[in-house]
Amino acid sequence: MDLKLIELASGKESGTVEVSDALFATDFNEALVHQVVTAYMNAGRQGTKGQKNRAAVSGGGAKPWRQKGTGRARAGTTRSPVWVGGGRAFPGHNRDFSQKVNKKMYRGAMRSIIAELNRSGRLIVVDDFKVEAPKTKEFNAKLAQLNVSDALVVTEAFDEYLYLSSRNLYAADVCDVASIDPVSLIGFQNVVMTQGAVKQLEEQLA
Repeated sequence: MDLKLIELASGKESGTVEVSDALFATDFNEALVHQVVTAYMNAGRQGTKGQKNRAAVSGGGAKPWRQKGTGRARAGTTRSPVWVGGGRAFPGHNRDFSQKVNKKMYRGAMRSIIAELNRSGRLIVVDDFKVEAPKTKEFNAKLAQLNVSDALVVTEAFDEYLYLSSRNLYAADVCDVASIDPVSLIGFQNVVMTQGAVKQLEEQLA
């Protein structure tokens, strides 16, 4: 199949880019995309929440008072959960939230997302995307030529000027093909991809 190629300088169509149907015309697998996106987001969780139970709290070895004759409730340790400074009854523990996602599942989800972006008209392929200086104003002007504001720009290689120009913007981001991920692809209204990035991504997800 062919994708429309937009010339960034003019904002008009300048030709087409031939791509494989396996990447840009595959069916949308909602269950697979949900599983991969959830696993990707869970992998970013620290899981460092934790408290101490009565065994982990220091001290409390001595019985605070004798068993009988004081008129108070019997107590064997000052580290009981009902005491101030005692351990927690049901403490939280460190957890690993990561989920296993094999390469076949990950690539299938990425293909599904990209194909759906293409079908919905949210994927824009441009000849190139560069700025002459790290200026947010210049970056915004490039997006305005494409009539988009909320967009992820995907390039074939890391561009420091693009990164510096976009890091102030809430509704825009820049990444290269090597660092692209499913959460970023679905997190923006549009995805602007350079012609070189399309070819690299096609090889990567083949």
